[in-house]
Amino acid sequence: MCGIVGIVDCAPVDAESIRAAAETLVNRGPDGSGVWTSENVGFGHRRLAILDLTNSGNQPMVSSDGRYVIVYNGEIYNFKAIRELLGSTQSDWQSQSDTEVILAAYSKWGTHCVDHFHGMFAFAIWDRQEKLLYAARDRMGVKPFYYYHSSNSFIFGSRPRAILSLKPELSRGIDKQAVRFYLEAGYVPAPWSIYPAIRKLPPAHWLVLDSNGVRMQRYWNFRQIQPERSWEDRNEEDLLDELDELLLRSVRSRMVSDVPLGAFLSGGIDSSLIVAMMAKSSSQSIRTFTIAFEDQRFDESEHAKAVSEHLGTSHEVERIKVNDLLDLWPTFSREFDEPFFDSSAFPTMGVARLARRTVKVSLSGDGGDELFGGYHYYRLARWFDAFYQLPELTRKVCIQTVQNVPGHRFRLLAGALSQQSPTEAFCFARSINKNFPGVVDDDFLHETVGLQELFLQEAKSFPIGLSASEVGMRLDISYTLPDDYLQKVDVSSMAFSLESREPLLDQDVVEWSMKLPVKWKLGRNRNKYLLRKLAYRYVPRAILNRPKRGFEVPIRQWLKGPLSTWASREVSNEENFKKLPLRRDRLIQLLQMVRSGSSSPHSYVWAILMLFDFMKNVPSPAEQVAAVQPVA
Repeated sequence: MCGIVGIVDCAPVDAESIRAAAETLVNRGPDGSGVWTSENVGFGHRRLAILDLTNSGNQPMVSSDGRYVIVYNGEIYNFKAIRELLGSTQSDWQSQSDTEVILAAYSKWGTHCVDHFHGMFAFAIWDRQEKLLYAARDRMGVKPFYYYHSSNSFIFGSRPRAILSLKPELSRGIDKQAVRFYLEAGYVPAPWSIYPAIRKLPPAHWLVLDSNGVRMQRYWNFRQIQPERSWEDRNEEDLLDELDELLLRSVRSRMVSDVPLGAFLSGGIDSSLIVAMMAKSSSQSIRTFTIAFEDQRFDESEHAKAVSEHLGTSHEVERIKVNDLLDLWPTFSREFDEPFFDSSAFPTMGVARLARRTVKVSLSGDGGDELFGGYHYYRLARWFDAFYQLPELTRKVCIQTVQNVPGHRFRLLAGALSQQSPTEAFCFARSINKNFPGVVDDDFLHETVGLQELFLQEAKSFPIGLSASEVGMRLDISYTLPDDYLQKVDVSSMAFSLESREPLLDQDVVEWSMKLPVKWKLGRNRNKYLLRKLAYRYVPRAILNRPKRGFEVPIRQWLKGPLSTWASREVSNEENFKKLPLRRDRLIQLLQMVRSGSSSPHSYVWAILMLFDFMKNVPSPAEQVAAVQPVA
């Protein structure tokens, strides 16, 4: 796990500027640094040593014949199997690292090398003979890859700040379309970034830069996998056996490490199942980590403790006050160098900080909800299918009836049912602005497209005949998972130099889950039906059966308490509204609604406040040039 940066330019590359850009990623790789330059090409690397801790694993790495150079962030879990497939003998290898395997695989298979990789990765390879750059990102988007391309140069990095270090003038302005998506989703989806000139390589894509420019291609597509309707009649135990075997294989491959490893444990279905399989696969006690809150409304530590005791893990708990998470704000602002609204990043940083005191690698349960139907609105989407089959007049009467029921939840339901299709209703339910209109300027809305348009366009690539809940899961896997949840875990863990691994996102598990009919995901009116049944094989249902909570923090209480003065100052500051297409009077009203408790716009208000906070941390071009000149 590392931080990478590189440039292919029309002019000679300065090694010290590459080194300075790599230093902006020091938390992603505190164990070592490296720079490689040759004429107009330069690579920089910060290393978090996980496999082959010797210097032979250092990067940038040059192939034995001197033709290829690589910088790489991630882990290829099946690298030993690929070494055997390549047919090389032990004496042919200069290291025990997966980095060298990627180089050898590219040398043999070219752009098809990624077809062989099981893992999380973002890497770039320079072909010195062909004057060609090849870069790729993993299938699910666990690892980030940002890039800038002009007629004169191509720059890439693990985070935008590394690119801006090499090209500080790129910080001028923000991307209007990215802001629109952020204000509706709470994150900026790939391929956009907050900066107009910087883009993200989407998950499961590679790109090639040569004399003809840049070309990009998707190399894997879970969206096209058809659910196996015949599986609806399969024996439940047979399905559980298959899933059990797939997940065990995935977990075991992610336990390969030359440094201590452990796992995040919340006590929920996903993390408990992962830890149980780790315990089954190890002769030693598994280290597990949990953050405990004094406020019982947000505390899950007792559930995690019960799972730990049942599995016999070596369990570490840090008990804090929820408001203590605000001490992590400077880290949040520094490491999330794009606007990001997901407040669960704060407890994620907290548990990552705890785990890093004793381990360098931690497994987590990310992806279980999206792949196996864990969120409540997937069940809601099933009702959408039935509702939109009713006659139009009947639907109108139902909507009017729901609108007349007191309560914000019913107003949200009415808003969803007022959409034109089940997919549009799901998009409405998934957005963070929902029925709080009037904050964004109308002219800005006309100049950009909304989250709904993005989701509807994406859904056109899905197989015909999917239910609304199946469409919703695939939309979440396409956007919400990589650009919200996985970015949260990557940035939060790497802020403390901790590698996080996600066994549920192994490609074999993902492909199997796409074939699994929705009956086995939302069966008997239970979320995550089959995955839940598998977890019961390892942990008693009496321990696991509890309402889904998630990694919550009290945003509403923060805005009414310790952050009240700050929030009032921000929404009253006219400077914030000169930079963004927002109405100050409407935002003040929403903040008042949060404090009065009359409605629930706290997530939307928080997202806007996080955008304000981000804008303050973006230096002007002149300030950035002044900052990098002494280093260069």
